[in-house]
Amino acid sequence: MARLELDRLVKRFGESEVVKEVSLVVDEGELVSLLGPSGCGKTTILRMIAGLLEPTGGAIRVAGEDITRAAAAHRDIGLVFQSYALFPHMTVFENVAFGLRRRNARGDDLTRRVTEALAMVQLDHLGARYPRELSGGQQQRVALARAVAPRPRLLLFDEPLSNLDAQLRDRMQIELKQMQKQLGITSVFVTHDQTEAMTISDRICILADGRIQQYTSPEDIYDRPANGFVARFIGRSNSFRGKVLDQGIVELEGGARLRLAGVPAPGVAVDVVIRHEDATLSATDGPEATSGETLAGRVRLRSFIGSRVQYVLALQGDAEFVAEVPASGPGGGFYRGDDVAIRIDTDRAFVAPVDSGGRAA
Repeated sequence: MARLELDRLVKRFGESEVVKEVSLVVDEGELVSLLGPSGCGKTTILRMIAGLLEPTGGAIRVAGEDITRAAAAHRDIGLVFQSYALFPHMTVFENVAFGLRRRNARGDDLTRRVTEALAMVQLDHLGARYPRELSGGQQQRVALARAVAPRPRLLLFDEPLSNLDAQLRDRMQIELKQMQKQLGITSVFVTHDQTEAMTISDRICILADGRIQQYTSPEDIYDRPANGFVARFIGRSNSFRGKVLDQGIVELEGGARLRLAGVPAPGVAVDVVIRHEDATLSATDGPEATSGETLAGRVRLRSFIGSRVQYVLALQGDAEFVAEVPASGPGGGFYRGDDVAIRIDTDRAFVAPVDSGGRAA
């Protein structure tokens, strides 16, 4: 196992700075995801760690060793790509053996290590097949076995599951996490899929515009976003501009008013972010319909999504609010045109001054 340290890492392409003094530590045996929108710098960071791109500034250390300028072949890093990158003319066995041969593994030792790696991904019975004879999920397992067979001190994953169908991707996420914990190899995983990052990660690094926005556990990122960008990016949310009145009341765009916790002083413009699941619906003549934590809405659209129902609701001033509630609960039985009271879990709403919440981190 090895500890990975990025120290004020910078990457420029011409005049464009795409990674801006990124510093983070991945502890021994930890799996950390780099998560963010397209163009945020996550893949560039991964490629610098792998030695496929040279940093403009800063340092990369693995187990205390500075590898910033080391050749990719000398970094002892395993790579798993989105495209699998298997050799079509080689059998599954030979694909997995490729990296071991380059490390001078031979004979019984080579066979044992390839067999062990294939057994980890449940493909030890398919060693004689060629990649073209495998499904996409099986090919991804071969790529994973090839990366772990040499037991590198660091594993890097570049969106390795994005080509799989949803059901297989969900299963592979669990299998990948189980294998990584079994091996204890320090790992960095690049993804744009927040559910995937939440599922597999010990910690998540949220990136935007080449900078770290938040780096902590999945639970902290979801429940305690560091700024407006993270609050909007993680989960499915309603986002409003508003202005603080008195007594904790915020007037949202469109004119609807809502009492929220932890608001700044009256007159301050704020960003308000409320997740879809942090609202409950009731009839407009119920006891909660007139509370300060409740908005008045009308159902524009109802979508049944299995155990839950999603509503698009019209607010005052033609603003929209999306709520997602249990289908079997009291709020699951409203339909297009119904007037509803939308009670907000104000303790979970994100409120911050516009300048500090920032729409575009």
